[in-house]
Amino acid sequence: MRPDPPRSARRKETEQRMPSLAPLAETAETVLAPTDKGVPAAAAGLTVREFLATRPRLSQFWTPLLALDAAALEGNAAAIQGWCSDRGLELMPHGKTTMAPALWRLQLEAGATGLTLATPGQVRAARAFGVRSIMLANALVAPDALAWVAAEHADPGFEFWSWADSVATVEAMERGLADAPVPSPRPIAVLVELGGAGGRTGARGLDEALAVARRIADSPLLRLAGTAGYEGSLGHDRSAAAVAAVREYLSGMLALHARIHALADPADGPLVVTAGGSAYLDLVADVFAPAIAADAGIAAGAGTTRWVLRSGASLIHDDGFYRGISPIDGDLAAAMRGYARVVSHPEPGLALLDGGKRDFPYDEGLPVPLGVAERVGGDLRPLPAASVTALNDQHAYLRSATDAALPVAVGDVVALGLSHPCTAFDKWRWIPVVERAGSDVVVDLVRTWF
Repeated sequence: MRPDPPRSARRKETEQRMPSLAPLAETAETVLAPTDKGVPAAAAGLTVREFLATRPRLSQFWTPLLALDAAALEGNAAAIQGWCSDRGLELMPHGKTTMAPALWRLQLEAGATGLTLATPGQVRAARAFGVRSIMLANALVAPDALAWVAAEHADPGFEFWSWADSVATVEAMERGLADAPVPSPRPIAVLVELGGAGGRTGARGLDEALAVARRIADSPLLRLAGTAGYEGSLGHDRSAAAVAAVREYLSGMLALHARIHALADPADGPLVVTAGGSAYLDLVADVFAPAIAADAGIAAGAGTTRWVLRSGASLIHDDGFYRGISPIDGDLAAAMRGYARVVSHPEPGLALLDGGKRDFPYDEGLPVPLGVAERVGGDLRPLPAASVTALNDQHAYLRSATDAALPVAVGDVVALGLSHPCTAFDKWRWIPVVERAGSDVVVDLVRTWF
C-alpha cells in the first residue's frame, strides 16, 4: 500500500478538489413552491432554510414520498472510503447515481478524489457546483460539448478524463476540438476503454484497444492517460460463471495497462486505471492488488498509476439488488426509503398504494413492504406475508401471499424498502432527510439536478 502523504499535503489536496459552497448556499435560499412534489403545503413560499428552521416532521410530507437517512449516508460514505483507502484505491464515485451536489460534497469531504459522471450535461452541472476533478465514463464526441470542455481547460485546476473505445471515437474528438471556437490550452486526457464480449461499450480485445491507444498517443489534441472499464455488465449475480467472467475481464485491463505504459509520455504524470461498480468492487480490488502493491514501491512511493474505483451506489445502498450482491453489505445501511398511502382496499388480500413507477425504482426489483403505520415516519407494525406484486404509473399493488386479509386500512402508510438508487433519485426534485433511522425529524432537503 502506498504510504500516506503528510497531513499538510492531504489538507492541500482536499482543498483543491472541494467544490465551492456558494451554489449549495444559493440552493438553501430557493423558495419552495406548490409544484414541488411531496413537499408540505405549509412549505410553499418559504425558502429551504426557512422551512428547515421550523423543524419539520416527516409526517407533514405528502405521499408518495422518498426519504433519506443522514446517519446512514454518513456511515456509508465513511465505510466505502475506508474500504478503498485500505486497498490502495482512490474513490471517484459515480455522481449520476444521485445528481445531488450535497451528497457529492459528502463524499468529497470523506476523501473521494473527484467524481465520475455519465453525460456532458452532468459534467457541466458538476462544474457549475465547483467540482474540479471529473471523469466522464463515456465517449465525448458531441462537437458543442467538446468545445465547452476545451474552454473549461483554461482553468489549470480542472482535471478531466473521457473514454474512447475506437479509432472513430478519437477522430470524432479531434474534429470537434479542431472546430472549437476556443482551443483547449492543453490536450484532453483520454482513457482507452476495454470491453468484453456481450458487454456494453469498450474495445473488443487487446489488439483493438492498443490501436485506439496508439491513435490517441499520436494526436496533438489528446493525451493518452490510461485504461478504463466497467465489469458490471459482465455479470448480474455471484455465480461462478459471473465471477470468472469478471476476473478474466479485469485481468485483461491489467494487460492493457502494461502495454499502454510504453505508449504514454511519462512527463504527463501517472496513468489512470479505473474500474468498479458497486457489485464487484471486491473482485476489482483482488485482481488489481498485486499491481497496486508493485506500483506502491516505485520511486519511494511515487507510483506510476492512479488506481480508481467508481462505485456510486454504495453511498445509498438499498434493500434489493445491492443488498443481495454487494460484498460489503454488512458495512452499509440502506439510506433511502419510500412511503406510500393505502388509497383503496377492494379485496381482503389486495390494497392499492398511491406510489408507482413515477415515484419508486422498479428495474432491479419491486419495492419491499417493511411495515405499516398510521402516518409517514410513524412506528411500524409488521406486514407478514405481504409483497408488492406490480406497479402502475401511480399505484402499487400490495397483496397478501396467504388467504389472510391484509392488516391495513385506507389511509394507512406503508414504508417501502427500495432497490437500485440509480433509478430512484431521478424521480424527485426535493428529498427530505431524517436525522437517523427511527426518527421523523427532517434535518435537510436534498436537491437533485437531473
